[in-house]
Amino acid sequence: MPETFDTIRSDRFTIEQGTRVLVQVPQESAARVLQAILLQEPLHWGDYDQVSYTTSAGEQQFRSRPGGRNQATDQAVAVTCVELQIFVPKQGQELAPLLCAIYQAHPYEEPVIQLIAAARSLHQRGQDEANPNRFWNQKAADWVPEAHR
Repeated sequence: MPETFDTIRSDRFTIEQGTRVLVQVPQESAARVLQAILLQEPLHWGDYDQVSYTTSAGEQQFRSRPGGRNQATDQAVAVTCVELQIFVPKQGQELAPLLCAIYQAHPYEEPVIQLIAAARSLHQRGQDEANPNRFWNQKAADWVPEAHR
């Protein structure tokens, strides 16, 4: 049985239940799939939205079996893909519109989509503003977006 995180209490953060959605997609189709996701879900994360993660390219492999749209293959084939990773504060049937949007935008007959019950932490606004480790209390690092310098 998955941990529900109901016992975690803090004045610093809250815990929210939901689903981690992982989608493997050819790199050139990733932006289209992400836009389809964003039309269904704003991907809020505290004071931010459109929060997603895209992995570096890797190799996905599969073998086509008889009965699908593609010709069956004797050996596995490989496709260069990335993985889109998002969190939505939904579970069960509430995920259906999002999944339908992914299926519509994805180039595959059978997209590799994983749904993982998950929880996330969300900060309590206004705390820890003077922390010397916060990027705004330091010389701007290379990774800090220009808009936040």
